[in-house]
Amino acid sequence: MRITIVGGTGYTGANIARIAAARGHQVTSLSRHEPTEPVPGVSYRTGSVLDPAVRQQAVADTDVLVLAASPRGNLLEAQTEVYQAFLELADAAGVRLFVIGGYSTLRPAPGAPRILEAGQFPPEFAREIQAGADNLDALLAAPDSLDWVYVSPAGSYGAHTPGEATGHYRKGGEIALVDQAGNSAISGADFALGVVDAIEAGTDHRAHLSFAY
Repeated sequence: MRITIVGGTGYTGANIARIAAARGHQVTSLSRHEPTEPVPGVSYRTGSVLDPAVRQQAVADTDVLVLAASPRGNLLEAQTEVYQAFLELADAAGVRLFVIGGYSTLRPAPGAPRILEAGQFPPEFAREIQAGADNLDALLAAPDSLDWVYVSPAGSYGAHTPGEATGHYRKGGEIALVDQAGNSAISGADFALGVVDAIEAGTDHRAHLSFAY
């Protein structure tokens, strides 16, 4: 498949690009900066997603669009608007849309409020966390014609705790997955593996997925 990853040089995006390219997909990364460690088989483009022309190019000539850009820097306040624009472009082009979200949009139990609603997180991350929730709400309200998947990682996930590639993961929905000790974790490589497997399977539509051990 032709897979375009917005934020393809970031932690999550680079892991997804690496696995997808290794499996023979035609992978294009769009980010603000050139990669420090280019992944073999990945084509790199640079540009700002704040530019409508750059967004239009990202959706052109692709089968799957993965939004993995972190809501930081000049994208922090604009991410909801930018992702809404991508949503509309993907819908018009008939492109499958995968949006990488956060753990806090999950629910601890069926029918329970989202984890973010408990407010138990450092205040400096509040805007970033809310942006992830806003993006999910936009997808839930999107026209039925848009084929989307929103993907949340485990609670312990990120560049600060990369973990190891085990080749294993558990796949869940909007209910947070925890192990027998109550921990929620996954490595960057195994989270990306789950995402690429879901892209290839093509069986999840208009769904909230999660991956953890």
